[in-house]
Amino acid sequence: MRLATPFDILPAIDLRGGRVVRLRQGDFARETAYLGEPAVIATTFVAAGARWLHVVDLDGARSGVPVHDRAIGSILAAVGERSRVEVAGGLRDETSVDAVLASGAARAVIGTAALQDPAFAGRLVATHGAGRIVVAIDVREGRAVGHGWKRDAPGIAAATAIDRLADVGLTTFEVTAIARDGLLEGPDLPLYEQLLRLDRGTIIASGGIATLDDLRAVRDVGCRGAIVGRALLEGPLDLGDALRLAASTD
Repeated sequence: MRLATPFDILPAIDLRGGRVVRLRQGDFARETAYLGEPAVIATTFVAAGARWLHVVDLDGARSGVPVHDRAIGSILAAVGERSRVEVAGGLRDETSVDAVLASGAARAVIGTAALQDPAFAGRLVATHGAGRIVVAIDVREGRAVGHGWKRDAPGIAAATAIDRLADVGLTTFEVTAIARDGLLEGPDLPLYEQLLRLDRGTIIASGGIATLDDLRAVRDVGCRGAIVGRALLEGPLDLGDALRLAASTD
């Protein structure tokens, strides 16, 4: 199925200890750090044409409170109005979400708190609108988990999580296949197909995307975008090529 609606490429900038990093399968012991200030890497993506950036405070996700306010602020200042920035990690109360949106982020990505309390997510939608609140559905063995993807994190069936959150007004879900994340081994298409059949909102794919064929595959099953990290930072994927594919009708 080819969508007539836009398909977005969201370059990922994951922050840990003030650096841009990538984890493999969400494992903090399997980290690759990249040279360059976060704001410089962000402006490189924007110069290549990125309309969105996906910025994750990994330390915040692990601790439960935002940590990288300064680095995120520098990214927002550097890209200005040339690109929209969504921020994730440690946003577990209304004050934190209010603050990140007030700082200039276009969207806040919530996860742990939304899974634990869908009513919390519903209140954010009522305050800010569905267009500014996104839910991270991070999936391990069919279950949506939070708490920085800790192995002992409680979870619920991914389909159940989406149903509950759609019921309170959420319309955009960023679905990460944890087992594929950071491995460049291709997306979990059956997972996206299963969740798209629910027809409960827009799904943005994340995890394992490495090639133009991967992007084409998640687009053609019905996802509305893709978050890409390691493949852009290390290759083999060129952002310009990815953006041209996203804009094409092929």
